[in-house]
Amino acid sequence: MPLLDPKAWQPSSLSGEEYAVTEPATGDTLGTVTLAGAEDVGTAAEAARAAQAEWARLPHFVRAGVLRKAGDLFAAHTDELRDWIVRESGSIPGKAEFELHVAAQECYEAAALASRPAGQILPSEAPRLSYTRRVPVGVVGVISPFNAPLILSIRSVAPALALGNAVVLKPDPRTAVCGGLSLAAIFAEAGLPEGLLHVLPGGPEVGQALVADPRVPVISFTGSTAAGRAVGEAAGRHLKRAHLELGGNSALIVLEDADIDAVISTAAWGSFFHQGQICMTTGRHLVHQSLYGEYVERLAAKADALAVGDPHRAQVHLGPLIDAGQLGKVHGLVEASTSRGAKLAAGGTHEELFYRPTVLAGVDDQTPAYAEEVFGPVAPVRPFATADEAAALAAASSYGLSLGIVTRDAARGLDLAERIPTGIVHINDQTVNDEAVAPFGGIAASGTGARFGGEANLEAFTDVRWTTVRGDVAAYPF
Repeated sequence: MPLLDPKAWQPSSLSGEEYAVTEPATGDTLGTVTLAGAEDVGTAAEAARAAQAEWARLPHFVRAGVLRKAGDLFAAHTDELRDWIVRESGSIPGKAEFELHVAAQECYEAAALASRPAGQILPSEAPRLSYTRRVPVGVVGVISPFNAPLILSIRSVAPALALGNAVVLKPDPRTAVCGGLSLAAIFAEAGLPEGLLHVLPGGPEVGQALVADPRVPVISFTGSTAAGRAVGEAAGRHLKRAHLELGGNSALIVLEDADIDAVISTAAWGSFFHQGQICMTTGRHLVHQSLYGEYVERLAAKADALAVGDPHRAQVHLGPLIDAGQLGKVHGLVEASTSRGAKLAAGGTHEELFYRPTVLAGVDDQTPAYAEEVFGPVAPVRPFATADEAAALAAASSYGLSLGIVTRDAARGLDLAERIPTGIVHINDQTVNDEAVAPFGGIAASGTGARFGGEANLEAFTDVRWTTVRGDVAAYPF
C-alpha cells in the first residue's frame, strides 16, 4: 500500500482541481490530491448503492472480519500514518498516536456491532409472529472536519460499514489524507469490497450535494455549529436524518476544596491540547474566588513554560494552528477581549501559525473569548463565590457538550453536574475525553445528542423494520 502517495488512494475520475496537501508548520507541500466536485457525489452515491445490497447480505462474521482487519492495519501502519497526522494536521506525535489507537478501537468495536441482536419478538393481538429487525439504511454520508481528522471520520465510517451500509465520506480538504484517503487505503487492504467506501475531499458544495442526494438517507456531520445548522436545515427539507456533532464552549469548574497542585496540569491540558482545536476544549475556567488569584498565576506560568513549534521536527507541546484563517479568528478574539478589559496573563502572541498558549483573567459575559468558541489555545478564567453561581455560569451558554468538575468530594461534584445541562460530564478531569465504547455527543448548539459509541451507532445507522408472519392468509369483514 503506497501510504506516502495520496494519488494512489484516489479514483482518477474526480472532477475538481488539483489541491496541494500542505504542512501547516512549514508551508511545504506534502503531495497533491484531486478535489471532488458536486457532480462526483451522484456518481459515488450510485456506485455505493449498487454495492451496498450485496454487502448487507453477507454473513455478519464476514463484515466483522473486515473491520477487525482494518483495526489491525491501523496498528500495523502506525509509523506512516502518525507522520501524516503530525505533518498534515499539525498534531504532536502523542495526539496522532491517540488518534490511531482510537481508530483501531473504533474498528474493533464496530466489528462487534455486526453480531448484535438484530431485533425483538413482539407480543401481538393476532395469531402471528411479530418482530422488529434492524436493517441498514443503505448509504451513509459522512462529513468530517480537520481537527481530529482520523477519529472524526472513522467513528462514523466503521460502524456504518459494520452494520451493512456503504459510505460516502467527505473529509476537510486540509486533512484529505489523514482524514479520508488513509481510510480508503486501510479498508482496501482489509478486504472491503469495491464500491462501499468513497472518499470525496472537497468544499462546501460537495457537502451540500451529499446532503441533497436522495440516495443518501443519513448524514453524519461533525463540524461547526453554523455549518451544522445549515446541514440540519437542508436534511430536514430532504426528509433525511442528520446526526450533528457540533461546537462547544465547555466549562471546567474548580471548587474551593480542589487540589491546586493537581488541577493546573489538568486545566492546561483541557485548554491547550492540540492548540485548543478540539470541540471539547475547556473554553471557560470557572474557579472559586479563594483559589482564583493563585490559579491564574500558576496557569499562566504553565502556559509560558510550554514549548510551541514544529511537531515533526522538535519535541513540543503545541504545534501550529491549521491555517491563517484560523489564526486570524483566534487572535482577533484575544485582541477583542483585551480591548474590552480582559487581562492578558500569558500568551496572546504568535509567530506565523504558532500561537502561544494564552490565559485571560478578568473576563465576564461580554468578553468575546469567554462568550464564544475560540477553537484555539486560549483559557479565560473567571471567579465564582458559591456553587449556585458556578452552576449558573456553566449553564449560561448556548452550547452543551462537555463539563469538568474538580473537587475532593466526588459526590458533591456529581450533584453539581446534575444542575448543568451537557452531553458529557467528567468529575476530577478536564473536558477533553473520548473512548470508542462511550456515547459521544452534545445538546443545544453542540448537536443532536449522543450519536457515536455502542447502542448510539445502532440508532444512527440502521432503520427499524416491523415484520409479521401468519400461517394462513388473514380474513377480513369485506
